Amino acid sequence: MEIIRSKKFTASLPWGSMKIANMNGITTKLHWANEPYRWHVNEGEEVFAVLDGMVEMQYMKDGVVHTSLLNQGDIFYANEGTEHVASPVGEARILVVETEGSI
Repeated sequence: MEIIRSKKFTASLPWGSMKIANMNGITTKLHWANEPYRWHVNEGEEVFAVLDGMVEMQYMKDGVVHTSLLNQGDIFYANEGTEHVASPVGEARILVVETEGSI
């Protein structure tokens, strides 16, 4: 049993994370970021929940880049093959659920 105070979590580098759980190959991590990640495609599905701050999420759909501003409490679901990039607006804390080893 553990209680995690996500608003207090920081990392030494952007997108640093704290592993919370691994449930049969599905990982849950808390990330801290203050810089954009990079365009990427996960090796499976991804659930991306903004716990604190705001994140500009860009994703490719039918060859067109779409942008959505995610606020605290918002969730982005990327099905397998969704190319996307997350750019925090200032500092953000994000809960990510994905297949173990996925980027």
